Amino acid sequence: MIDRRSFNKVLGLGAGTAAASLTGLQGVADAAPLPGRPGKAPVVPTVVPGTHTTFPPLKQIEAGLLNVGYAELGPARGPVVLCLHGWPYDIHSFVDVAPLLAGLGYRVIVPYLRGHGSTGFLSPRTFRNGQQSAIALDIIALMDALRIDRAVVAGFDWGSRTGDILAALWPDRVKALVSVSGYLITNRATQLEPIAPAGEHTWWYQYYFATERGEKAMQTKNLRHDLTRLVWQLVSPSWNFDDATFERTATAFENPDYAAIVIHNYRWRLSVAEGERRYDRYEDRLAQKPTIGVPTITLDPALDPFTAPGDGSAYRAMFTGAYEHRTLAGIGHNLPQEAPTAFAQAVVDVDHF
Repeated sequence: MIDRRSFNKVLGLGAGTAAASLTGLQGVADAAPLPGRPGKAPVVPTVVPGTHTTFPPLKQIEAGLLNVGYAELGPARGPVVLCLHGWPYDIHSFVDVAPLLAGLGYRVIVPYLRGHGSTGFLSPRTFRNGQQSAIALDIIALMDALRIDRAVVAGFDWGSRTGDILAALWPDRVKALVSVSGYLITNRATQLEPIAPAGEHTWWYQYYFATERGEKAMQTKNLRHDLTRLVWQLVSPSWNFDDATFERTATAFENPDYAAIVIHNYRWRLSVAEGERRYDRYEDRLAQKPTIGVPTITLDPALDPFTAPGDGSAYRAMFTGAYEHRTLAGIGHNLPQEAPTAFAQAVVDVDHF
């Protein structure tokens, strides 16, 4: 049993804002998924990728350890969709998705993750921690600050991992889930084992970041710029993005905590760096490979080098509730920006399971 005081200490919250979050963790073993919206899912209008380039003026809110910058679109009383980006990306991965969902009546929240864009730490003394449970707790804190009880959570890369964790540990807060690349919760014991050479080659930057040389590259603006752009090119081989598209996102990498968060995230995964004890209870639970029971659609981009073979079969058993898998031909890693209509349709469909 986790008492309210210890939970508040982890999040950096007052007693009132964290109270609702306790229920989800205590009931993780036997929580049942809640029913979706009734009726047939509407068809999402088709949009050409790159149609939108900007968001409305961003908002800021104190939430847990952070002052979070986020975009918000759609009616204030609409059902909530949280869109979570990955690395090396930012909120612009959803710049076409968000207006599609807002146009269908959803309240769409697109936050910068810690260390990105205008999201900053409230205290200079807080350790710049990139471990998976810390990022997930940031989103719980954001939901509490915005008084959001439940939301459809949709993400890719770090955003998929975060959504998976929320659905596994706090299923009462997640109405439904869209997870690109499936079940991405990190198991550090598994990460210690080598994989096929082709797979190791794909993860080159993870090992680069484990070195002092890689850390210096992330701290150096021009090297960071070129490295992140190279990753875009390698993992999305069919996406012909222009300079302006990349530069809009690259500004998010100038956050003063960006390098520290990214380096710690990848080092922590490889057990090269340790996390904080305040998150041990969550990491212990995640190490048990908890299944996800909320309604879920998983998406695999066919051209993403990280996509596992087998059309989702590798992680199918980890989703025990209403479920559907979709593979998108001709699409790379940044699925919501490369195929915004398909991503938005998955959100709408899973909300109607």
